[in-house]
Amino acid sequence: MSTADEQKRASALKALEFVEDGMVVGVGTGSTVRHFIEGLAALQDRIEGAVSSSEQSTTLLKAHGIRVFDLNAVGPLPLYVDGADECDPHQRLIKGGGGALTREKIIAEASERFVCIIDRAKEVGVLGRFPLPVEVIPMARSLVGRKIVALGGQPVWREGVTTDNGNWILDVHNLRIVDPLGLERELNQIPGVVANGLFARRAADVVISAGEVRKQR
Repeated sequence: MSTADEQKRASALKALEFVEDGMVVGVGTGSTVRHFIEGLAALQDRIEGAVSSSEQSTTLLKAHGIRVFDLNAVGPLPLYVDGADECDPHQRLIKGGGGALTREKIIAEASERFVCIIDRAKEVGVLGRFPLPVEVIPMARSLVGRKIVALGGQPVWREGVTTDNGNWILDVHNLRIVDPLGLERELNQIPGVVANGLFARRAADVVISAGEVRKQR
């Protein structure tokens, strides 16, 4: 496949094979997920509906006639499908380029199976080339930024962006994340951090890259 968009679409269509009758499907955010939502629309008579990780995806799901549930109303989900900004060989991820990392983490945690759909450019040996998003309470932006500098990162405020939760995002550059689980935990301990974009403790169960199931556990 020649283009990234073709690879994204192939991965999204392959993920439809994991959708079963009667499911409420967790749906992520981003360009690859848009292809998945379009495919899911053709299956909407087979599923109960979806739980969405962002207002953007909610709008798209509803536009396709797919019922959207609040996570509190449905409990555990059998399946969550979402993209990633980076994926390492152990299926640990960086997510949050689209700003929905906190809700994405919540839905991933609530799901029995997390299927990550990517194009080949997202596969990396070590996480960190893509700046790590960290969602912060606005009053804590400078505090969190100083703590991140002490950890060796270079935080840049994503100015003009407010998350669906009303918070701000710091994008952390110059990281080579050899211990994703450790860094995920350390960032979570900083007061004012709502969530960070490392998905190491809750990594993907299945990775589909350019339409091929690369890893499954």
